[in-house]
Amino acid sequence: MQPHITTQKAICLASTFIFFLFVSLPFAVAQGTGYWHTSGNQILDSNNQTVRMAGVNWYGFETTDEIAHGLWAQDYHTILTEIKSNGYNVIRIPFSNQMVETPAVPTNYSTNNGQAINTDLVGLNALQVLDKIITAAGADGLRVILDNHRSEAGNSNEANGLWYTSSYPETAWINDWKTLATRYQGFTDASGNPTVIGMDLRNEPHLMANGGSSGACWTGDTSTSGCPTTNTAQNWPAAATRAANAIQAINPSLLIFVEGNDCYSGDCGWQGGNLEGVASNPVTLSTANHLVYSAHDYGPNLFAQSWFNSSTTFASLEAIWNKFWGYISSGNTAPVWIGEFGTDNTNSDIENTAAGSQGQWFESLVTFFQDNPKLSWTYWALNGEDSYALLNNSYNGIANTTKQNLLATIQFPLGGGGGTADFSLSASPATLTVNQGASGTSTITITRINSFAGAVSFTASGLPSGVTASFNPTTTSTTGTSSVLTLSASGTATVGSATVTVTGTSGSLTHTATIALTVASTGTANFSLSASPTSLTVNQGASGTSTISITRLNGFAGAISLTASGLPSGVTASFNPATTTTTGTSSVLTLSASSTATVGSATVTVTGTSGSLSHTASIALTVATTSGTGGVTLTPVVAQNTPYYNEEDLKLTNTASLTTLSVTIVVQRTTGVSFSGQYNTVGGQITQANSSTSSTITFTFNLNSGQTLSPGTNYLFAAQTSGNGTLHPVVGDTYSVTYTTGGQTFTQTGNF
Repeated sequence: MQPHITTQKAICLASTFIFFLFVSLPFAVAQGTGYWHTSGNQILDSNNQTVRMAGVNWYGFETTDEIAHGLWAQDYHTILTEIKSNGYNVIRIPFSNQMVETPAVPTNYSTNNGQAINTDLVGLNALQVLDKIITAAGADGLRVILDNHRSEAGNSNEANGLWYTSSYPETAWINDWKTLATRYQGFTDASGNPTVIGMDLRNEPHLMANGGSSGACWTGDTSTSGCPTTNTAQNWPAAATRAANAIQAINPSLLIFVEGNDCYSGDCGWQGGNLEGVASNPVTLSTANHLVYSAHDYGPNLFAQSWFNSSTTFASLEAIWNKFWGYISSGNTAPVWIGEFGTDNTNSDIENTAAGSQGQWFESLVTFFQDNPKLSWTYWALNGEDSYALLNNSYNGIANTTKQNLLATIQFPLGGGGGTADFSLSASPATLTVNQGASGTSTITITRINSFAGAVSFTASGLPSGVTASFNPTTTSTTGTSSVLTLSASGTATVGSATVTVTGTSGSLTHTATIALTVASTGTANFSLSASPTSLTVNQGASGTSTISITRLNGFAGAISLTASGLPSGVTASFNPATTTTTGTSSVLTLSASSTATVGSATVTVTGTSGSLSHTASIALTVATTSGTGGVTLTPVVAQNTPYYNEEDLKLTNTASLTTLSVTIVVQRTTGVSFSGQYNTVGGQITQANSSTSSTITFTFNLNSGQTLSPGTNYLFAAQTSGNGTLHPVVGDTYSVTYTTGGQTFTQTGNF
């Protein structure tokens, strides 16, 4: 899936067992240490202690963004802390072969959400960003499973149902796995535990594709003439064995996860969720005791499988699960991991007694996990923009506590996690220039590792003569995450470069961060101007604003008067304030266009004057007629259209800020079409919802009250549906967008 995508007795028994384990075995070492291996249906750590993977999927790297989603709202350390603090121990991270072979430099993230975030990701390519996230995950005591979700960067699984495409053949697929096995072999936490513990070879292989049985088959499948291993184009377990052996030749300690497909001998279920073929044709690896079978399972909201009906009971669902994959675990053949399952955040879709309902399925599956503690799982998905979101849209809290509390009953903390509680320091910026007689600041960030809870005290050394340092705070609280360092240079401070070392101390723990400091000689006091935004669209009869920022150089202290020139006929300018104080740093320019203002483009020059000093900044102004679009361009795109999955995207580009925005996408509910998911790339400013009737599925995206959407290119609003094998005709699907810009409201409509 993709953006795409209780029994009290069991709880008591599990609690009693855990209590007995820790009381009676005080000498036991932490669970989860070292590389993991298998024995029968169990996953064991390097000390042969049982481990249950209980984690989340965090997607984004496999999409055209090539970066984990949510970093537009929060720092990646913050999101990892949310995962760890809410009790999860593993992250399944999807990626594409395209990302491995030609990693882009991602842009869909923020470096400021009111404070500096993700600043260490600037300029890095996708693989380097993945390095950062894996390193930080390990520091938090989390483990990572890499998931080859698709070949080309995009959404959902590969439509052809195979592990390769014409652009990325099997040889490329295997070579990419070898690249990753080599790259992450040395990534460990503070105790030397590996962070990447396994490879999910391919997401959701499936036989039924493109209207026929041209996808992945499993050996022994009677519907594909036995799917012999000589059928190298379709035989999935044989291909999985080839890839696994190549990975194990590099790192034999990794777990290898092999997913099922959808159909075996005419019996069909979820894509990636049918492992019936294992009974007669299991996978055999070159390194034994490292194979884990994986299945995906979903409820009727994604697709109304035949077993969801008015007669559905826990027992009937249990029979389905045991038929497709549960028998492998119950028969002690191998461990089973449910790599994807999820539900939306409506309480009735989480817990429900109605036969055949989404809530009945989800609650029953959690109960099945409680009854079968050897089963491992990762919830789809962490992502706040997903219809099955675990986190809220701002990625800073749980979306639905009922769902989280239910999942908490089947979690499995890794004893000891990533090792000793500790901390690390980093400085941003790490390079600082301070003029004589002036000062500069750098934020010292504390990364708390393995639940470290201690106050950290700061000192600075290596200061040039005439430079002093102060911290705010000098000593943090036991949960503090940062302190602001101010470096002040006197008028006679020594000019030149120096390395300032910041030392953080907490008890016996000491760590440092360095700042490259340059003390510059005092030049002529002066100032400069800049405008934000530098381009502005104003409709006739409306107005727009741009902030004029003043940078004071070398101790400049003077009032600055502002004027504007180059105004089109019918446009007036006003400044607030028109003259700044001697320390003022900005003024807001308002450009107002009359109803008869000249339509077109012009360059407005803002001039700031203080005594004999004069400087300018320019704004590209467009005066638009109210009969136009207000500088908003909409582009409908059919991102993917297959018999089993459809995604229709609306891309929005705006040259001026939007103060209101409502996007509606209506998909015709043709044969077999049902809601699958929705997402947007704006982030927490947008509230999204969906509703269905017998004839349509409606997706809505609304800008939250009081929010402003800044000018941008290709903001994405995605509507996702699933099918049952019949291609959906998108020609009847529509969109409608209403927005306010420059004081005027516009509506645009169209078809896909």
